[in-house]
Amino acid sequence: MRLIGCAQRALEEMCRRAASRVAFGKPLAAQGSVREQIARSQCEIAQARWLTLAAADRMDKYGNKAARDDIAMIKIVAPTMAQNVIDRAIQIHGGGGVSQAFNLARAWAYARTIRLADGPDEVHLAALAKSVLRRHGDPSQS
Repeated sequence: MRLIGCAQRALEEMCRRAASRVAFGKPLAAQGSVREQIARSQCEIAQARWLTLAAADRMDKYGNKAARDDIAMIKIVAPTMAQNVIDRAIQIHGGGGVSQAFNLARAWAYARTIRLADGPDEVHLAALAKSVLRRHGDPSQS
């Protein structure tokens, strides 16, 4: 959930920067590619938020064991989503995005660290794939 918050904050900073920074005679927010990055970021944040809510709902209703796949999915999706959104925000900020003037470089490093600290993506991907294969009748996954 913290990663979703980091990504949301990065999106808000991205929007403020796009509205205030002028390049090539018009605000960045008027550039099609910048608008696409903002829209894509909003979609990815919403997807991660809904996946998190679904995992929490399943945990509340059926327990952590029943929510194992949902938990694995969010552990895969949220850190990568946050890194991507924060990276877009850094790009829109230009050189300032990696400076101490903004929190973006620190947030990106945090998201990257979480991709390892909570178990590498590959571990979650392998466990999720095994579970999905088992559920769909692959006897070798028992």
